[in-house]
Amino acid sequence: MTASTRIVVVGGGLAGAKAVEALRDEGFDGSLTLIGDESHLPYERPPLSKGYLAGNDDRASMDVHDQDWYAEHKVALLLGTAATAVDTSAKEVELVDGRRIGYDQLLLATGSRARTLPLPGAGAHGVLTLRHVEDSDTISDAFSAGGRMAVIGGGWIGMETAANARDKGVEVTVIEAADLPLSMVLGPELAQVFLDLHREHGVEFQLGAGVEEITVTDGKATGVRLADGTHVPADTVLVGIGAQPNLGLAESAGLEIGSGEEDHPFLGGRIRVEHWANALNQPAVAARAMLGQDATYDELPYFFTDQYDLGMEYVGHAPPGSYARVVTRGDLDGREFIAFWLDADDRVLAGMNVNVWDVVDDIKALILSKQPVDVNRLTNSAQPIS
Repeated sequence: MTASTRIVVVGGGLAGAKAVEALRDEGFDGSLTLIGDESHLPYERPPLSKGYLAGNDDRASMDVHDQDWYAEHKVALLLGTAATAVDTSAKEVELVDGRRIGYDQLLLATGSRARTLPLPGAGAHGVLTLRHVEDSDTISDAFSAGGRMAVIGGGWIGMETAANARDKGVEVTVIEAADLPLSMVLGPELAQVFLDLHREHGVEFQLGAGVEEITVTDGKATGVRLADGTHVPADTVLVGIGAQPNLGLAESAGLEIGSGEEDHPFLGGRIRVEHWANALNQPAVAARAMLGQDATYDELPYFFTDQYDLGMEYVGHAPPGSYARVVTRGDLDGREFIAFWLDADDRVLAGMNVNVWDVVDDIKALILSKQPVDVNRLTNSAQPIS
């Protein structure tokens, strides 16, 4: 590519920042612009419900690069400016302020937004979601104020926030439609581990519960009314019901979007992974493809969590209905173990290490081999994993 070639990256999060980094690392020396709707430098989001919310990580530690890095690598930043449409015939990105930015190649790294509840009271003061650094700050302020918090949704965001709330002395009730929190990811076998953990730390649960409304007095949330009539009192209500991909720009560009899914060559199907590792690793593949190089994204899905004294990593893909059984090695009751999701032929689909470290590569090797394992050996902690 010549120096006059213009690449525009839309998306001011981790993926956008890693994309411009990869383009420069791969030798692109043309015009490079990063557009983001937040006013901040691109930052990583996991700390928003983990270390930053807990007060252990400072704000600057979340930034992918500092201001000087962008200047040194000649990346033009257009922050606090939303892109509203893509004009593919003119090869321009339309901005909310009316400007149009021309491009020769365009990379969309627009990420997701927090899902909201279309219910009465959802817009009241004290009803929060967690996606941006300001959201985390607001939740932290709610911790400082004390009182009671209702968490709607027993997924990762909800459970991590609940753990941080309890560590700050806040009374917490988690409201979950399923019979167990995290069951859509972990299944009943391992979801029970997290339910027991949180109950030991004083979290109350309303499981198998539907939400009818968020109750409000004088414009402020006072709790959550469940479908069975139960009222869960709360001073703050966190809605943690998942993420919704930002597909508007891709749609305006006429792209086939497939609900934000990717075609994964190893897993043999289309999946959508809403985790940090995708934003970290996919941009380098996209950058190489834009520069005419061979590029395939075949990284296994990976995510992690920290809740109280439990640290966990999960690698692989084992959605409900895809596996035959779950086996473990180590101390399940003591929460120091490794779990493996196996198919009907005893091939490992996914693995999760809980308070056991430096084993992710070994678990990946088992998954990538696609070979049946000796289950007795696998579950014996005296034997090597691989």
